[in-house]
Amino acid sequence: MNNDSTSHESTVSSRTVSVGLFVTCLVDLHRPNVGFASIKLLEQVGCVVSVPQIQTCCGQPAYNSGDDKTSRQIAMQTINAFAGFDYVVVPSGSCAGMLIEHYPELFKDDEAEFAKATEFASRCHELLSFLVDVRGMTDFESKFDSSVTYHDSCSGLRELGIKDQPRALMQSVQGLKLNEMKDTDVCCGFGGTFCVKYPDISERMVSDKAALAVQSGADTLLGGDMGCLLNISGRLSRLQQPMRVYHVAEVLANMADGPAIGEGKPVDQSTASEG
Repeated sequence: MNNDSTSHESTVSSRTVSVGLFVTCLVDLHRPNVGFASIKLLEQVGCVVSVPQIQTCCGQPAYNSGDDKTSRQIAMQTINAFAGFDYVVVPSGSCAGMLIEHYPELFKDDEAEFAKATEFASRCHELLSFLVDVRGMTDFESKFDSSVTYHDSCSGLRELGIKDQPRALMQSVQGLKLNEMKDTDVCCGFGGTFCVKYPDISERMVSDKAALAVQSGADTLLGGDMGCLLNISGRLSRLQQPMRVYHVAEVLANMADGPAIGEGKPVDQSTASEG
């Protein structure tokens, strides 16, 4: 798959690049701003971006639950939805990992479908990796006056090797000071269905993560995976910690000036109904 990916990238490097944005469920339902920020960043590196309307979930919940039949149906729908794009870019390490690592596995017993899934996977990239490793971009002339700490999500780090890329991008942000927390690469306890199956363990893990984030002295936590960010921001809120949480794409795109993840929309008191 790596050889196919290298060949594909050399083929499209000399012309306009078309990108299909796989939005992800959590971005679509909880944080559309991350999707808009992703589009802005991709356009800044010379991509023509489209968002196929027939895309749905990547199939990870079904896959993690052992429902391979449903997972294959979802995977093939996704593969067909993104046919024809030079690249498929995903603002999430876990969803990108599903597309890149696990789609081919789902079809390992069907030679034709396996080939289709493998070709699709060769065009897929997590957003930060795509910006740095494929497009060679590390400076978006962004500004964010804040001290931040960064959480490395499990799938992005362990499946896709995403660690240096976000830090290279953050280094260029004017006003941003990175305070690395201890054990930044330790799981936050979300883990998709893990937090549902083992809620007590998950709560302890996210409590530990929140404590380490606060101990870093930063006032903002950034990450590249909405599952982790929703989990951590929710725990910080319950612990009444004032730390803000954003997807790193929002900062890079200069779109982190609104409410942080989990804060909701500010209420306009002049128009709010009484009672």
